[in-house]
Amino acid sequence: MDLLGTCKTKLLKMKADLLNRARQAANDFNQIDKAAGDEIDQSAAHQEEHAFLVNQTRIKTQLMEIEFALARIENGTYGVCEVTEEKIETERLLAIPWTRLSIEGAEMQETAQKKYAY
Repeated sequence: MDLLGTCKTKLLKMKADLLNRARQAANDFNQIDKAAGDEIDQSAAHQEEHAFLVNQTRIKTQLMEIEFALARIENGTYGVCEVTEEKIETERLLAIPWTRLSIEGAEMQETAQKKYAY
């Protein structure tokens, strides 16, 4: 299988895994009785709700990146760095198939973010 096919397969598998994790987390969260118990129990339920929402946000962000990568495969721009417009390293694509940046592009973006963070 070629690089594109390998990455697409990885992305689709990751997408399915993330959707299953999101679904399972939602089912688990819905099993919790959030109104029962004393103040300590309710506080613990609120903390669980916060953790659930943070987790769901991470999953949603990852799913969006995967969808964007799949769209780049379809439109022929997959594997091209959004910063340098150079080809992204094969090893990087195999390790992080949703990446938009080459190593050089990621370093440039990180430098710019640090510069403008102050």
